[in-house]
Amino acid sequence: MPAIVLVGAQWGDEGKGKVTDLLGSSVDYCVRYQGGNNAGHTVVVDGESYAVHLLPSGAITPGCVPVIGNGVVVDPAVLLDEISMLEGRGVSCTSLLISANAHLIAPYNTVIDKVTERFLGHNRIGTTGRGIGPTYADKVNRLGIRVQDLFDPGILRQKVEGALLQKNNLLVKAYNRRAIGVDEIVDGFLRYVDPLRGYVTDTSAVLNTALDGGKVVLLEGAQATMLDVDHGTYPFVTSSNPTAGGACIGAGIGPTRIDKVIGVLKAYTTRVGAGPFPSELFDADGEHLRKVGGEYGVTTGRARRCGWFDAVIARYATRVNAFTDYFLTKLDVLSGFERVPVCVGYDVDGTRYDEMPMTQTDFHHARPIYEYLDGWWEDISGCRSFEDLPKAAQAYVKALEELIGAPVAGIGVGPGRDEVIALRPLL
Repeated sequence: MPAIVLVGAQWGDEGKGKVTDLLGSSVDYCVRYQGGNNAGHTVVVDGESYAVHLLPSGAITPGCVPVIGNGVVVDPAVLLDEISMLEGRGVSCTSLLISANAHLIAPYNTVIDKVTERFLGHNRIGTTGRGIGPTYADKVNRLGIRVQDLFDPGILRQKVEGALLQKNNLLVKAYNRRAIGVDEIVDGFLRYVDPLRGYVTDTSAVLNTALDGGKVVLLEGAQATMLDVDHGTYPFVTSSNPTAGGACIGAGIGPTRIDKVIGVLKAYTTRVGAGPFPSELFDADGEHLRKVGGEYGVTTGRARRCGWFDAVIARYATRVNAFTDYFLTKLDVLSGFERVPVCVGYDVDGTRYDEMPMTQTDFHHARPIYEYLDGWWEDISGCRSFEDLPKAAQAYVKALEELIGAPVAGIGVGPGRDEVIALRPLL
């Protein structure tokens, strides 16, 4: 049976949770393979909205085993609060599995994240200030604290001491902050030993055994393609690899295990934080998309920047992820426009680009080249087949499918789990 990767094809917030929920009982394991609590998914079930930040979206689905892979960075306080929140609403998390090799977000990394961002001033990246980037930096610098270290107090103390030798010099000498004590960090981490113990295991072994046994494993990325540290709009990116290739590393399975890669796109484009955004709108149309689409971050509550659909970045996402299928969300938000622009290329200082410019400089100077498609006025939230859609909406979907280079398998026409048009099977 297959391993399926689910990846956002824009700058995040495309609605991956909806697709995970749509796959529902067909999936045996749902794996979060990168990122931390700087991302969020919203799943709407029977009119109830659930926001998760560290747990994979499959945690809401009965019978699906949620897994936090080794590629995730974990804030244990946030994780336990999230588990408590779900269980308080009747969603059991007893089957949750956490990789022993996942790295922990230490309090000093949250402090460093916030003070560094303030220090950068107008050059700031736009991080969430939750310690994600510094934790990944520690991982690469071999200064990281892993989940398994919680269960060996000696190793834990040794690693915290080593990390604070560096961190305190930075905090005191560069940022004029107080030094952080070793006991403060170690004692704080040891509080999580008993609450987390029952969840921690070798998730790579579990997942490979599950695949050998014919189980369906869904690998769910946080953030999205254009925020990938290698393939995104660097340096305005996250600190890990949300793209499909990152799923193997962050979950501990081999690439030959993957059978399908599903990309998720909004019918328009949004992003949160700083960085270039060629099709961004600063007018009433942009405000309309934000208001009707509810474009505010699940994790931070920040208003998302909104713009028309960008086919250039979608084609790029198809290329770097090798998408086999797309799921198009929030088509209903476009109802009411007389015409709907689609960015089909960029003008960079008089030169046309139909693919992503190679350099950061050119992308910063990119101006959208639009084609205009007819809009529609009808409320499409009740549509359940492609033929139910207004002709102009059908034409819009077909035009996007031609532009993005992979077939559209499903369309979201509202926030509810049943407000979906299925065009072809996702499994």
